[in-house]
Amino acid sequence: MSNDIRTKATVLRRTNYGEADRVLTLLTEQGIYSAMAKGVRKEKSKLAGAVELFTISDVTLHQSRNNKLYILTSAKMLEHYDQIVYKLSELELAAMIMKQIGKYAENSSGPEYFNLLREILSALNAGVNPELIETWFWFNLSRINGEQINLVKDVNGDPLDSFKTYIWDSTESALREQLGGNVAAEDIKLMRLMLSNTLKTTSRVKDIASHLPTLLYISKIIAKQ
Repeated sequence: MSNDIRTKATVLRRTNYGEADRVLTLLTEQGIYSAMAKGVRKEKSKLAGAVELFTISDVTLHQSRNNKLYILTSAKMLEHYDQIVYKLSELELAAMIMKQIGKYAENSSGPEYFNLLREILSALNAGVNPELIETWFWFNLSRINGEQINLVKDVNGDPLDSFKTYIWDSTESALREQLGGNVAAEDIKLMRLMLSNTLKTTSRVKDIASHLPTLLYISKIIAKQ
């Protein structure tokens, strides 16, 4: 039985080891793995380009019976999001998101977190509004983590009314009717859209920017409950 794993992966963290090696924390379609990339810091290493940050690669990992650390035996670059590093705000946002995903993906064995990060890196690279990216991220991180976001009924169990305004009640994890509240019908529509569509689709919505301060605030509250 082979101890090799072939999967798509991206580097969350990397630590220099010895004179030429690196220990990598890889987010993959099958969860998180720690792997040794031997000789990757040498000038002519064939692995180096494929294990840079903000890169999606096809990798093969090997694990011996007596070692919990995998060995990276091959890596082929599939996508490289090279524009992220040129803007400090996008770079900082990418670092924050990678840290958050790494924390929650520790016990996952599915592709959800990998696909989430892949979509975000692609959007950052393409110059999508960072505030939109962060809002979409928090909403969908909560969804993947199993948070039930009620956008159908208010805290009293009444159907949400497009002619009323609401505020987000963090205690009840639902909207509460309030005259002059900061959440209106269009905000609710956009939250539903973010939770059921890709970031690419969401970014095509016209005039979404004016709603983002409110939606970002709510998305952070939900994610950190």
